[in-house]
Amino acid sequence: MTRLLVLFNLKPGITPEAYERWAREVDLPTVRDLESIHEFGVYRITGLLGSDAPPPYRYAEVIDITDMQRFGSEVATARMREIAARFGELAETHFLMTEPLEPGGT
Repeated sequence: MTRLLVLFNLKPGITPEAYERWAREVDLPTVRDLESIHEFGVYRITGLLGSDAPPPYRYAEVIDITDMQRFGSEVATARMREIAARFGELAETHFLMTEPLEPGGT
């Protein structure tokens, strides 16, 4: 399984309310319906542990992908391209691919 971490901030002019409504109504249910997705969550970042400094990112997504080849096919559909384009209009993102340090880890 591949875990994809997405760290992001909203673009200027995008309100948290507008983004979060879109995430709940469109992004989360659509991505969770993909066959290649084991789990998908969006998180609001509330702070840095042990610090009063503002966090460098305001949101994070954690996407657990069971089959990268299938995922590639699924995100190539017109519907997913539309969702990705809208996400790109809303947020400045960093997509980080990960692998566990231990065999069988997640």
